[in-house]
Amino acid sequence: MILRDPVHGLVSFEGDAARVVMALLETREVQRLRRVRQLGLTSLVFPGAEHSRFAHALGAAHVMVRLLDRMSMCDGELPPEARVTPEAARDALAAALIHDLGHGPFSHLFEEVLPNARHHEAWSHDIVVDPGTDVHRALEALDPGMATRVAGLLAGRYPLGYLARAVSGVIDVDRCDYLLRDSHMTGARYGLYDLDWLLRALSFDRAPTGEWVLAVEGRKGLPPIEGYFLGRNFMYRQVYHHKATRAAECLIRAIFLRVAELVRDGSSLASPLTPVPEALSLAARGETVSLGSYLDVDDARMHTCFADWERSRDPILADLCGRLRARKLPKTVPLPAGPESGEARREVYRRANEIAARNGMRPELSVFLDETSDTPYAEPEDDSPGGVWVSIRHAPIRRLGDVSFLLGELRNKRIESARLIFPESIRDEVLGAIDEVTG
Repeated sequence: MILRDPVHGLVSFEGDAARVVMALLETREVQRLRRVRQLGLTSLVFPGAEHSRFAHALGAAHVMVRLLDRMSMCDGELPPEARVTPEAARDALAAALIHDLGHGPFSHLFEEVLPNARHHEAWSHDIVVDPGTDVHRALEALDPGMATRVAGLLAGRYPLGYLARAVSGVIDVDRCDYLLRDSHMTGARYGLYDLDWLLRALSFDRAPTGEWVLAVEGRKGLPPIEGYFLGRNFMYRQVYHHKATRAAECLIRAIFLRVAELVRDGSSLASPLTPVPEALSLAARGETVSLGSYLDVDDARMHTCFADWERSRDPILADLCGRLRARKLPKTVPLPAGPESGEARREVYRRANEIAARNGMRPELSVFLDETSDTPYAEPEDDSPGGVWVSIRHAPIRRLGDVSFLLGELRNKRIESARLIFPESIRDEVLGAIDEVTG
């Protein structure tokens, strides 16, 4: 099985790998990922960011194949029970391909907005273990018991800890693909790093606990690892937390909040030709959302709803959807970040809400305090096998932050930002309030 990919070039799956990938690609749950964008609303800022989670899933699977090849090249130092078996390799490849199955529309926003919403990882687990899904049946047809093993691997529970961390860890196949893919598709080159050399620089070693880990080989492996983490940092600052994307996400939040109000009140939103998706209705009423109704919702379905709701009899909903579809985004103003400025931010937010209310607006649908944070390089403070280890010849294994000056400086440091997001019509009043509070 050979595919052309804009990031990795020719992507090849052969033998057992081809059998696993083909079986899973033919499932409804994996095909749904074609209709869920990888970066949600980011295409409103970076026009090329139209790529889907389907393309990313294949990219992550490709990186897993390459990583498994690297493991097989250097597993001679491992005892037999610590090596990757053909069964474990199939499990890892399947996990890499389906790790994002539970994502809803608009990246992580869907799960953040709905009342009592479950995390996408919980939905992914349900998809894998539910006997009614195509994915579950495909896994069990490949190997009885495979669905349970893959679900455990996705949750970080697997006999080979280093394999679980390759699926979801500090350096995993998910991040290895999405940094390159998102950089390529957005045109923002910050996330590019040397994947070839990074994989070549990995080998097995023992952590202080005695557990086998994938470690970076000496100092020659530092440049690609440093590039990986620095690229991740820059992508969060320049792309994932871009102010216009965050403003668009606030519009989506307001739309979902208003829809939830109307659903609870029993009000009609618009044409019966486009009913409110069942998952949204159930969540708005605080009822349990079934797996089937959740999987019916994707980006395409929601954009169809927004087009219909723009003609809603409810003027608030119609206005919100119209502004989103026309890219009439709220204004953003940076605020002082960090815990020491928390009281000032809350006072600015309070005053902005008062201004919105005086101007006849619903503050909860109009004014947002957007606070983001990221830790570019997180490193455990104990000797647990997690994190990144560096293997140095004739010396004890060491933490990456103890060897790399750059990452030692970034180790466990939070980078925070804060913005006030509000309608343009109250801009002057809000800016005046900000000046009064922050001086």
